[in-house]
Amino acid sequence: MKKLTLLVVLVSALAGNRLQAQDPVAKKYGDLITPSDLKENLSILASDALEGRETGKRGQKMAAAFIKAHFEELGLTGPVNGNSYYQAVELYTSIPGDIYIKAGQQKFTNFEDVVFYGNGDSGGEVSLPLVFAGKGRKEDFDQLGSVENKAVVILVESEENFRDPMAIARERKARMVLLWNNNADAFKDLVNQFKGYLGGGALSLKKPEANSASSGIFFISTATATKALNQPAEKLLKATNEDTKKGALKKIKPTTLTYKTAMDVKVLKTDNVLGYLEGTDKKDELVVVTAHYDHIGKKSGGEGDLINNGADDDGSGTVSVLQLAKAFATAKKEGKGPRRSMLFMLVTGEEKGLLGSDYYTQHPVFPLEKTVVDLNIDMVGRRDPQHKDSAPYVYVIGSDKLSTELHNINEAANKTYTNLLFDYTYNDQNHPDRLYYRSDHWNFAKNNIPIVFYFDGIHEDYHQPTDEVSRIEFDLLAKRAQAVFYTAWEVVNREQRIQADKK
Repeated sequence: MKKLTLLVVLVSALAGNRLQAQDPVAKKYGDLITPSDLKENLSILASDALEGRETGKRGQKMAAAFIKAHFEELGLTGPVNGNSYYQAVELYTSIPGDIYIKAGQQKFTNFEDVVFYGNGDSGGEVSLPLVFAGKGRKEDFDQLGSVENKAVVILVESEENFRDPMAIARERKARMVLLWNNNADAFKDLVNQFKGYLGGGALSLKKPEANSASSGIFFISTATATKALNQPAEKLLKATNEDTKKGALKKIKPTTLTYKTAMDVKVLKTDNVLGYLEGTDKKDELVVVTAHYDHIGKKSGGEGDLINNGADDDGSGTVSVLQLAKAFATAKKEGKGPRRSMLFMLVTGEEKGLLGSDYYTQHPVFPLEKTVVDLNIDMVGRRDPQHKDSAPYVYVIGSDKLSTELHNINEAANKTYTNLLFDYTYNDQNHPDRLYYRSDHWNFAKNNIPIVFYFDGIHEDYHQPTDEVSRIEFDLLAKRAQAVFYTAWEVVNREQRIQADKK
């Protein structure tokens, strides 16, 4: 009986300690992030009326106006050029024109036999020596000698596995790279995907250069590869798989590649939307909370629902940022405002290449050296198949990459308040999905600003018209948004600034 009594006392003490570890002030404002508010805002942002919030289109402008009005109502200030909530971002749309590859007298056209991925205009036909570089490994290139100002063909298993070979080719100063996918069905799927994605034009921050022969890459089919190299596929594959010491790739005779890439370049205007909350005694330091508010718009054709509403991607992150802004703004009005300043930023062009956040970090409204951390929220309203029956979870990415201190704070805040299952599957920088590099936090991380990226995983409605408000789990969304809030609360109010780890 005495042992049982002692156990009860110990459990009670531990429970009491945990309760005391919670800051009642933080809890009060964290509780302002509610499923009902999240649903109300998301039902507007992800409605059909906003037409999928395509970058630069009417729906995106409507979403920006809604976010601006929300910030104004909360009393946040517009920090751009004195008082604006909009940071104008000028993008360039490169619409594919006459693009092809010639091998002998045969012409391989874009979105049929080849896919050009890039925005460079070659200024007419370009002819280059063409060599075969196998799988594009260092030892493959070593067989070939110099490839400077040449075109190279590289065999890749899929469009997802070309980054390392591409990097080596560029390092060796190859002028054009052709990526050969030897799977006919996969190449056909790739053509269809890229035709939909690139057919309307690729966006960039930098105006494409005229007569830029090396700005881009070609994905090519087996028929194109064999014709361009004037060799049967069997011989090319055999040379690829030979021991590199035998120098089989060097024995594939060079040929000549002729190609043309013509682009029609137009200006597209869009905006990042910024709401600023000034801190108190440490107001010169800044904590940034980000999500992207635009999406991919409408499908170009087909039957049924054509609007990609983007309720999860990234309406869920957008409304989370809006509710965090409400919580912190309310705290400030009641005399509990953050010690450090906060920037709530909804960025544009994430789907087009992280363009809005890239623009901000190149043209920061507040000095990057004064920016303490970026907490980025991109897809937090759903479950992925791997967590269909799991406890409430969220993927956490990048928290330990630059600051162990930030990682520990994020862990402690979750254990104290929200008790989500933190899944670090995608935290591996070498994970094939490369999530660490695929959302807006990356533009802060590459500037050595500590980040945390919160994510729910890839589900079947990703980039589909079925990514609807009706499929969002709002209780789970609220809990994830609260997890971000409590980490932010600690970061903005602690005595010492979060520090990046020493390299």
